[in-house]
Amino acid sequence: MADADGRTIAVRNPRTGATDFMLAVTPAEEVAARAARLREGQVRWAAMGLDGRIGVMQRWLGEVAKRANDIAEADAVDTGGCHTSYLQGFITMGNIAGWIEDAKGALDKASYHGPSKAMPTVEVRTQFVPYPLVGVIGPWNAPMMLVLLDAIPALFAGCAVLIKPSEVTPRWVEPLFETVRAVPELAAIFDFVQGDGETGKQLIDTVDLLCFTGSVPTGRKIAVHCAQRLIPCFLELGGKDPVIVMESADIERAVTAVLRGAVHANGMVCFSVERIYVHERIHDAFVARLIEKAGEVRLNSDNPRAGHLHPFTFAPQAAIVEMHIADAVEKGATVHTGGKVETIDGGLYMRPTILTGVTHDMLVMKDETFGPVLPVMAYATIDQAVALANDTIFGLTASVISGDEESAISVAERINAGSVFVQDTFLTFGKNRTIGSNSFGASGVGGGARTGPEAILRFVRRKALLTQHGEPADIRNDHHLGPPPGKH
Repeated sequence: MADADGRTIAVRNPRTGATDFMLAVTPAEEVAARAARLREGQVRWAAMGLDGRIGVMQRWLGEVAKRANDIAEADAVDTGGCHTSYLQGFITMGNIAGWIEDAKGALDKASYHGPSKAMPTVEVRTQFVPYPLVGVIGPWNAPMMLVLLDAIPALFAGCAVLIKPSEVTPRWVEPLFETVRAVPELAAIFDFVQGDGETGKQLIDTVDLLCFTGSVPTGRKIAVHCAQRLIPCFLELGGKDPVIVMESADIERAVTAVLRGAVHANGMVCFSVERIYVHERIHDAFVARLIEKAGEVRLNSDNPRAGHLHPFTFAPQAAIVEMHIADAVEKGATVHTGGKVETIDGGLYMRPTILTGVTHDMLVMKDETFGPVLPVMAYATIDQAVALANDTIFGLTASVISGDEESAISVAERINAGSVFVQDTFLTFGKNRTIGSNSFGASGVGGGARTGPEAILRFVRRKALLTQHGEPADIRNDHHLGPPPGKH
């Protein structure tokens, strides 16, 4: 449904550059109406209990399995054919199935039922009360995966969920919600709206908790809006993730890990490697091998299922990447490979771009680049490398590669980041179903883990029920309960 004025948004196809999808903006009154409907359904959803919700989610899992290929194809059109897009149906199935197995254990682990340690006659019991309505505003990179990373545990927690996908990548929503509509109990508490930032504001005005993935500037605006409403928000705002390659590192292993970590999904991943610090004694050999391997990375312009790098999903991002490269060159950096946006059949592509001679006064070493750019900087000592890695407002992930695991871990412990990958890069999926982590600096706001079993705790309020099994205290005889005045 379009908004009251029939407003639509033209959506660009990243492979052709053509407008091939018109997004009908959800009217403000419809945003409010959908939120109200979800709130009504949430009462029944919460009362169903976790076991009842798990049964419904098992049925949804079956529906997603039927449409997994259609969902993946829609996500791939949105992104331009990112390899991960073609796995989205199966990633979603894994997300649902994982929470079917993990939700009860995560809540049980966080609960308590027993005597108070401070007052033995008092029994303490935990109750988890879900936030009635959770809002999720998604990004244009990995658009479905990152929305569902928040939405699915919220559903298991007993919340209703209203999502707004990015207006840049909205095509995946309809095939996914065909599976939702096939499960009436789920459709009653899970819905979406479409639109731009104005629709996002309207969504925030209707929800009790907000999850957002995107840029720092937009995150700041959302944080202010949520603060004005006094509702919690969880913001994942990207990174400028470093890798330290130590002198003892195996160069072949290090180059393989760094190249993939930097250019997978065209470098448009929040935990992509964006800064590379290599010990000065192996710097030149590392760069030489990196150039060789980068030359073997192919674009997928001839076939979205082939090649390695897809086009820029969001056209303005290509200009940002070119600006970072131009700034670096102007300040003395050297471009060894790539460095230019190539227009092929309307799509905007860039080959792996290796820079040397970079310094921390360059945009490419300070701001999130979000493209297939590999700036390499030499360092002399580990203390210097750690200081350079920590010289950032971000703190999402980092990597350390060494000739031996023990030395790598000792360096990893000194880096300010929510996850540090040792002897590899791009390992964030290894946390799934295992452990959560917190981001540092501007990478994340709101506290609470986004991954791991405890992620479900973001969506519930922990309530304590205290039952007195002894005699209640008598105010007429309670002077002995504390130390005499002036004696403590």
